[in-house]
Amino acid sequence: MTLRVVESEQGRESLIKLIQERELPMTVTIIKGRGRSLKQNRLQRLWLNEASEQLAEYTAEEYRGYFKLVIGVPIMREEDEVFCAAYDKVIKPLAYELKLLAMQEPLSFPVTSIMTTKQKKRFLDEMYIQLSKLGCNLSDPDMLGLKE
Repeated sequence: MTLRVVESEQGRESLIKLIQERELPMTVTIIKGRGRSLKQNRLQRLWLNEASEQLAEYTAEEYRGYFKLVIGVPIMREEDEVFCAAYDKVIKPLAYELKLLAMQEPLSFPVTSIMTTKQKKRFLDEMYIQLSKLGCNLSDPDMLGLKE
């Protein structure tokens, strides 16, 4: 699977060339918006580490897999038909414990990595709510310059 974020005319031309060079049949999905930002990625990692340190129940990677599954998957299934079809075929039939493992390294089924900034904002907002309810004192993205 190829994922491209097109932000310029040069990027558009490059994508058109890529499509012209591919053999048929193929499936192409175009989503409005840009890919998740580096700031959003840093904020997610920071909060996962804080949750792991403060709650001491799971590793940051285990929290990452959990939140990808319970927050990210519903967002992506709702907004991306190709993701929904792939998830439903490969991951959905698995037992819950295996789904969690599939979201984590070394498998890491793509969820947040293919989100737009808008989708990732929804993801982070919900992650913040859930972790706060568990008693985590999470870093403020405004104070860190990580607010989008």
